[in-house]
Amino acid sequence: MSLRQACLLFSLSTSVFYYQAKRKNDDEIIEQLSKLADLHRTWGFWMMYHRLRKLQYIWNHKRVYRIYTNMRLNLRNKRKKRLAARVKMPLLCPIGPNITWSLDFMHDTLASGKTIRTLNIIDDFSREALSISVDTSLPAQRVVRELENLIEWRGKPEKIRSDNGPEFVAEAIRVWCEDKGIEWEFIQPGKPTQNSLIERFNRTFRQDVLDSYMFESLKEIRKYANAWVWMYNNERPHSSLGQLTPTEFLLKYGKLSEFPTFQQDNNSNSDWNFLVLDVAS
Repeated sequence: MSLRQACLLFSLSTSVFYYQAKRKNDDEIIEQLSKLADLHRTWGFWMMYHRLRKLQYIWNHKRVYRIYTNMRLNLRNKRKKRLAARVKMPLLCPIGPNITWSLDFMHDTLASGKTIRTLNIIDDFSREALSISVDTSLPAQRVVRELENLIEWRGKPEKIRSDNGPEFVAEAIRVWCEDKGIEWEFIQPGKPTQNSLIERFNRTFRQDVLDSYMFESLKEIRKYANAWVWMYNNERPHSSLGQLTPTEFLLKYGKLSEFPTFQQDNNSNSDWNFLVLDVAS
């Protein structure tokens, strides 16, 4: 029996019989995923995938995920057991920039064991990081000074939200708010979820910077923090913003020209890619 007759018997096209699969070259995808994994160790698949789309790599997500898992880049997401929901105040999303800012402190230590603190400030509308101040001590007067510097180039917010830390309930803060006409909203004690936007920001900053590197000095950690803030605002996709960056979100709503954003140091040595990979982007 001839080959053509055999194919006819099994209702099989001869072109299908002769077809040989041509496997696509995945080297470029592997290279780009490796770069992102080196730069952003805490990013999962979807964060990397949306970043690749923004870099104009239009690969099918199933193909990228197959390579991603073959490279063993998939992260195990460890979640803590949570208590049942408690009654809490609603966290309302502002309708524009400079309506509500959220701020909070974080603690860490240098390689020498010296304790340092960071004061993190974000705009709730675009999730934009406005400032990360780093020092060994950040009293109420220093908080006021940092807010004054921020207002100088960004403009004044209508409201600021924080927890009930001693620096925030100090008389200096109250007097400053009255003088500036700014409402200061305190969350309920023991209810950090009422300030969940800054808490989520803190978690990302800790994973990407504080827990990933050992710093020798305040100067070094400030350099990394400033480089990371620029990357966070301009390169990192945010799921809560429809996979846009904060600056792209401001641009989408026509607010970018009205509200200045955090600017990167002109020194290429302060670029996040350079700091992480020792290669200027």
